[in-house]
Amino acid sequence: MNIPLQEPVIIFGLAVLIFLFFPILMGKLRIPAIIGPIVAGIIIGPNGLNWLARDSTIELLGTVGLLFIIFIAGLELDIDGFKKYRNRSIVFGLLSFSIPLTLGTLVGVYLGFSIPASILLGSIVGSHTLLGYPIVSRLGVTKNKAVTTAIGGTLLTDTLAMLVLAVITGAAEGQLSVTFWAQLIIATALFTAGIFIVTPYVSRWFFRNSNNDGATEFNFVMAILFVAGSIALFAGLQPIIGAFLAGLALNRYIYDHGPLMNRIRFTANALFIPFFLLSVGMLMDLSVLISNPEAWLVTALIAFAVVFGKAAAGFITSKIYGYTVQERKIIFGLSISQAAATLASTLVGYEIGLLNQQTVNAVIVMILMTCILGPYFSEKYARKLSTSPEQAPQTESMPERILIPLANPGTMESLMDLGFVIKKAKGTAEPLYPLSVVQKDLKKASTEVAQAERMLGHSVIYASGADVPVKLLTRVDRNIGRGIERAVAEERITTIIAGWNGQRVGSQKIFGGIIDNFLEHTYQRSLITRIRHPLNTTERLIVIIPNNVAFKPGFEDSISIIKDIAAQLNASLKSYVVRDNLDTYEAVSKRIRPNVPIDFYSSESWESLYEEDLTGIKSNDLVILISARQGTVAWHPELEILPKTLADMNKGSLIVFYPTEMKETDLRGTRGTEVPKELLFRSDYHD
Repeated sequence: MNIPLQEPVIIFGLAVLIFLFFPILMGKLRIPAIIGPIVAGIIIGPNGLNWLARDSTIELLGTVGLLFIIFIAGLELDIDGFKKYRNRSIVFGLLSFSIPLTLGTLVGVYLGFSIPASILLGSIVGSHTLLGYPIVSRLGVTKNKAVTTAIGGTLLTDTLAMLVLAVITGAAEGQLSVTFWAQLIIATALFTAGIFIVTPYVSRWFFRNSNNDGATEFNFVMAILFVAGSIALFAGLQPIIGAFLAGLALNRYIYDHGPLMNRIRFTANALFIPFFLLSVGMLMDLSVLISNPEAWLVTALIAFAVVFGKAAAGFITSKIYGYTVQERKIIFGLSISQAAATLASTLVGYEIGLLNQQTVNAVIVMILMTCILGPYFSEKYARKLSTSPEQAPQTESMPERILIPLANPGTMESLMDLGFVIKKAKGTAEPLYPLSVVQKDLKKASTEVAQAERMLGHSVIYASGADVPVKLLTRVDRNIGRGIERAVAEERITTIIAGWNGQRVGSQKIFGGIIDNFLEHTYQRSLITRIRHPLNTTERLIVIIPNNVAFKPGFEDSISIIKDIAAQLNASLKSYVVRDNLDTYEAVSKRIRPNVPIDFYSSESWESLYEEDLTGIKSNDLVILISARQGTVAWHPELEILPKTLADMNKGSLIVFYPTEMKETDLRGTRGTEVPKELLFRSDYHD
């Protein structure tokens, strides 16, 4: 086999394998997925194992990915949020761009770069990518003023970075005369005006007449993107300037959670942006870092310009507007990550000869560092911010509908019994929704669907004995977890009650593939149950509460349901609070109806919970663990092993109760990436 590889099918096959396995590896290491293709490019590129050459094919696909990543940057910018918090966003945006710009320019001058190259280096470190924003969204602090300030400032930093790039690249390719500046200013102004006048007009007409045809709408957006990039070339600008302006022009016509945005993100994230990241990694030459001590000086200076510049901007903004230390640190976490605009400017600067190999190496190392540092700080301090007394939980009102996925006829009665209890606790007139998911191809599922309906028929008979109405649901899907997820969305379900056998096989995370799957992709109240005795024989409810659960949006609702269960079963209530203040939970319990007393006890650690507090569980006890989905404020690594630990005790029945999260995660800032839901170390949960 010839090395580097020449056969297109083999090249593409190797690239796809990289795009599949490296993000999985990054997830295992709790590192943002954006780093995976870059590291892969370093390893297999011409300066590594030399399996792949950075040839015209890689450059073509990488260029398309570059345009996509900048286009999506324009689409994702929160223009309305910027307008709402205009003054704060402008102040922070100017500081967050100008301070690193100044420091980066001084670093370039110190290293002997030309003035254009130095200013370009400054603009590279001046922009930022909101890589930590999905983490902040999951933790429910997106409405905090410090967070909205950082988000609004991104519009300014990205726009200024693109403007500086346009000027510097134009200056690098032309003579710095009055005629040149006049031509550049006129061409840029006409091009920008054309994009912002023509694109909205054409878009309004098109979307009114497109008949919601997904493929046609996607092709229209692609036409806008690449035509804008092409016209930018004729105007003497870089294509990415056109892509960014096209994204801004289409910003309010493409909804962030709409199907069109999903198609754009899917196409970009699955294929083209990974090719761009791979091509960037292939530029890096580790031998330069190893053999040349000066390379480490360049890397350290660029990293200093980013870290100090962004920290200083956050510090000054916080002093002006009176933000707390935690808010200042979350601004730093959101603004430190360098990805989209940084990668784009670096690649363009290298291709036009302004930046050398040593600088590219330093910038890539800085990107890898900040893509880890930013999400880590965002999670650490958003978690602290979400547990502050000022942070009010979010609420949402929906009709109470209870879904009960049924697969095992032997557990049907116990699940339905719990459904009756929850229905009464919520005081809803809605029917129960027993569900059977047929794991089969849609066109070959008729026999299995008939069998599923017969099994569901038994639930109708059982529910009629309790005079409870039901609405039977059947879904056909190759993935049972996805079938449950679809039913939840289609029927506007608020509660899911699912059975669990107490086993966890191999690499299964908590409960097993099906339950873990729908838990990860839903935010509704979920009760994962292992009922081992008739509910009406329950004498005592033992509730386990991890620390910070009180700050979850669905916590008070959960306590209300648990107290109502105890009232219906005429059972006593005992609760163990792990590493948290009992007064908080006692106060919540006193103001929540029904008026059922809870005896609260403090557990100093998870070890003492297992070894002392839970040793007295009896066979007719019902243990309820109030748990948390990964990435939310009350999550702790122990919650992944606790259900299996409780099941292995082989005493009593078990319900793992996941309170309602109330909202979807905002994915802005994750273009071309996936940020792990947890980046903290175990010790961080004990701070």
